[in-house]
Amino acid sequence: MPQQDSELSDMQKKFDVMERNLTWEIRKLEKDKVLLENENLRLDREVKSLKNEISRYRAPPLVIATVTEILGNNEAVVKSSTGPSFLIRYSDKDAKKMEIDARVALNQQTFAIVDVISSEKDPNVAGMEVDEKPDISYDSIGGLSEQVKETIETVELPLKNPEIFKDVGITPPKGVLFYGPPGTGKTLLAKAVAKETNATFIKIVASEFVKKYIGEGSRLVREVFQLAKEKAPSIIFIDEIDAIAGKRLQSSTSGDREVQRTLMQLLAEMDGFESRGNIGIIAATNRPDILDPALLRPGRFDRIIEVPVPDDEGKVEILKIHTKNMSLEANVNLKEIALKAKGASGADLKAICTEAGMFAIREERSKISVDDFNEAVEKIMNKTSKQQEKQETVMFV
Repeated sequence: MPQQDSELSDMQKKFDVMERNLTWEIRKLEKDKVLLENENLRLDREVKSLKNEISRYRAPPLVIATVTEILGNNEAVVKSSTGPSFLIRYSDKDAKKMEIDARVALNQQTFAIVDVISSEKDPNVAGMEVDEKPDISYDSIGGLSEQVKETIETVELPLKNPEIFKDVGITPPKGVLFYGPPGTGKTLLAKAVAKETNATFIKIVASEFVKKYIGEGSRLVREVFQLAKEKAPSIIFIDEIDAIAGKRLQSSTSGDREVQRTLMQLLAEMDGFESRGNIGIIAATNRPDILDPALLRPGRFDRIIEVPVPDDEGKVEILKIHTKNMSLEANVNLKEIALKAKGASGADLKAICTEAGMFAIREERSKISVDDFNEAVEKIMNKTSKQQEKQETVMFV
């Protein structure tokens, strides 16, 4: 009997151990089941999301349009980016968002409004604002003392001390146009203005206003001036303005007509029915002869400043600026270099100084000699004269 009881006890212990093991296994499997069910739910949601994304990608693209007129009874006139205008109806939920110049997305087939796009500025316009001031000051510009003086009077003074103009009883000038050959310092003057004033500086190349679709260039002009008004006092610098401001002709292509529309919008923003506020405008061009007369009248550009090729004294000033940190031999005479560089612009003189330094580096010398400058003058001026001859040949042909 005792032996039998012992065997039963051992068997009971084994059963208890097996039961505990099975219980643990069941609990483990139940936990695994819960985890797998949760993972299955997560994967189901991900599959649905991916299916929705695929269906969104397969949907036809929407047409972007701009609201040009709002009528009664939830009706509006919109101008699509492809050209034509449409009379469309919109729902009550979009009524609060609908306004002139608002952008909407239209269905390609029904032209119904699918969405009203937020009226944030074009990112290209926002990127035109200069955040970091250039390191060019008026002291870094040689041979243009009279031009610097006129620029300060026209652009800086109205922004820094407008009370003077009120006391005298005149309207401060708000526009200045720089014209002259390439490389004479037109853009350099604009950089100096950006550094010396605390105003917001907005830089744009005029060719950026030329767009493919009708109305896009005009919209961009409006947004640039709207940005300038929001950030006032501000200065808009339009480089190479002749790209959109050529004389208007009767016989022109559709592309020319679109450029002319952009020009008319620019003229209206500069001096139209509405005041442009505390905004100064600087423009630069190499071809003042082809500019439209409406752009050059007072009220749009109050000062038209020529930036010519520097004279001999101006060349010496420019050479002094560029050689200030250069190691020169004692017998280097900047006046003689200026006399040899006949017809050189400011950009040419800077290139001459750089090229002279390169000649010294090639011969492993730490100082620049007269011969280095002579060779640099010959190289740069010959290159410049060949380019001018080539341009004249092309224009003649």
